[in-house]
Amino acid sequence: MAKLNFGGVTENVVTREEFPLSKAQEVLKDETVAVIGYGVQGPGQAMNQRDNGINVIVGQRKNSKSWDKAVKDGFIPGESLFEIEEALQRGTIICYLLSDAAQIKLWPTVKKHLTKGKALYFSHGFGITFSEQTGIVPPKDVDVFLVAPKGSGTSLRRMFLQGRGLNSSYAIYQDATGKAFERVIALGIAVGSGYLFETDFKKEVYSDLTGERGTLMGAIQGIFAAQYEVLREKGHSPSEAFNETVEELTQSLMPLVAENGMDWMYANCSTTAQRGALDWWKRFRDVTRPVFNELYESVAAGKESQRSIDSNSQPDYREKLEAELKDLRESELWQAGKTVRSLRPENQKEAAPVASHQSKTAELLKKLVENTEA
Repeated sequence: MAKLNFGGVTENVVTREEFPLSKAQEVLKDETVAVIGYGVQGPGQAMNQRDNGINVIVGQRKNSKSWDKAVKDGFIPGESLFEIEEALQRGTIICYLLSDAAQIKLWPTVKKHLTKGKALYFSHGFGITFSEQTGIVPPKDVDVFLVAPKGSGTSLRRMFLQGRGLNSSYAIYQDATGKAFERVIALGIAVGSGYLFETDFKKEVYSDLTGERGTLMGAIQGIFAAQYEVLREKGHSPSEAFNETVEELTQSLMPLVAENGMDWMYANCSTTAQRGALDWWKRFRDVTRPVFNELYESVAAGKESQRSIDSNSQPDYREKLEAELKDLRESELWQAGKTVRSLRPENQKEAAPVASHQSKTAELLKKLVENTEA
């Protein structure tokens, strides 16, 4: 395990250099990894493990949309795709990747198949950390750990196919076999992690719930909406307001931040932009920090988890969710965004490829010359 300096703090990190795929394959050679749930994280993690040579099976309800998707992704009914309970019986490592609400509902069935020596794997600390709310308390004779990729399953799969890796956190809650560390790191490498940093279940879920409601999704949408609305109220067009609020950020500036950091992005912008950003960022920090403190305390108190459980367990949750997403989708901000995205060169379906255009031009010139000579 490497010890790396993160801004003056030394942390434990596992890299592919010290724990290569070949080692992960050796650790998992006698395991059957059963991926239960084929929604957000399931497809990416299952396909990456399969393509990395791990014996992975998928457990899903037969004749469901997720079952059909698994078949489309190459999992074979009766060989690598089974009904949930059969997959639970066959698996020696259970990757519990259902939604938090669905995990609560299925838990009695899962627990029944967690026999001595098996492992229970999560990609989120929710069920274990908030066990008083979820009822998820594993038997003492099984390993319990998590690998949490810092991104969606779609991003995990996309980066894997590009030969890249998504960083992940890992945590061990229970080591019943003495092999929990090797098992969790091997799985982390097998699902496509670039590197793995150490945490625990509570810290993972506290940071995750805060991040989702904060800069990753909730806060960023709120900031987008606020700036867009101010620009529109001041007479700017929808396209201009969207470009200055979202498009330039996502298409130009954030890639620079991802490449070398915020300071490097600042250094590669105009001096006017630099001065403005340096003058204003602390004011935004000071205004939003109390909101983030309130958010974190709500997470730590279990209020956010309870709200999620109560809301997501309702029979009409999907209908209510779609109504909320419809409002977001049909807002002027994101309708303007839809048009702006359609204008990107890569989305111009009717535009002829450059090579094709050049070829047609060459043919026309040739005919022109031939006609002239005639």
